[in-house]
Amino acid sequence: MTNLPDLVRVLEFEGPFRGTRVTVHPVLLADPASPLLVDTGLPGQADTLRRLLAHEGVELAQLRWLVLTHQDLDHIGNAPEVQRHSQAEVCAHPQDAPSIEGRRTLLKLAPERLATLAPEARAFFEEWAKHPPHVRVTRLLEDGQRLPVAGGVRVVYTPGHTPGHLSLFLEAHGVLIAGDALVVAEGQLRGPRPEVTLDLDEALRSVAKLAELEPEFVVCYHGGLFGPGAAARLREIASAGA
Repeated sequence: MTNLPDLVRVLEFEGPFRGTRVTVHPVLLADPASPLLVDTGLPGQADTLRRLLAHEGVELAQLRWLVLTHQDLDHIGNAPEVQRHSQAEVCAHPQDAPSIEGRRTLLKLAPERLATLAPEARAFFEEWAKHPPHVRVTRLLEDGQRLPVAGGVRVVYTPGHTPGHLSLFLEAHGVLIAGDALVVAEGQLRGPRPEVTLDLDEALRSVAKLAELEPEFVVCYHGGLFGPGAAARLREIASAGA
């Protein structure tokens, strides 16, 4: 395998976040019968999400699945728009679902955490904390479940970044969608970022779990695609964190 399978479309959002500009990478699984979107991009960019999906030949209303890897603002930012304009199943892990639904404070918007941020980043998050996006989770996902999309998508529970962080593994294609469990920086696959990871020890155990899958490709929300040959690098990261 030398190329990312065509049904895996790595989207790219660029916009303001935390007082700076960032680029993030939601993933569309362009299964003609059941399109699935993983995460939704930066808050306030629903029009960008629509445009990116349309470029890939999928209208927002056609989505049948939305998997939220976790509760962070840059992942759930446009989820209300998806739920409002599609019949998609909105999926998340039980640990993060209450925050995604607005029944609990988003963990990284808690006042004690905001107090540790630089002033510009703190101001950004404090504004969103007043009215954070929230959606009704219609399906809870647990470790090992399989979604009937793209030949089968395995749910992998990878806590650490948040308590309910999920990754997805396309077993038939060797593609791991890692959310924020890993990052790609300067073209290299790297482990979890300590400064935004709530439980680093747990996150490193999750990396070891992902290494056992031996994926050919890894798609990270921050940094995008790494591969082919991701398995060897993932084993290195897991060994270094052991």
